[in-house]
Amino acid sequence: MPTISMFFGILIRMYFNDHPPPHFHARYNEDEAVIAIESLRVLEGSLPKRALSLVQEWAGVHKAELAADWELCQSKQQPLKIDPLE
Repeated sequence: MPTISMFFGILIRMYFNDHPPPHFHARYNEDEAVIAIESLRVLEGSLPKRALSLVQEWAGVHKAELAADWELCQSKQQPLKIDPLE
């Protein structure tokens, strides 16, 4: 599973050829959440409130890039790195 971004100890990853809807995985310490790209809502799992807020802020800025990376992963191509939240 490629890591496409990392900030404040949070890893953002996508699986190759993953199931719909378009989403990404966010991991912070022992917690992991699957987050929909379009709505930014948690589909599975959980993150601490502050970490989730940071992930949703970052994803809101990078929705188009996340969608493009989703398409790359669906065709088993390496996704592009996305700038971290600063």
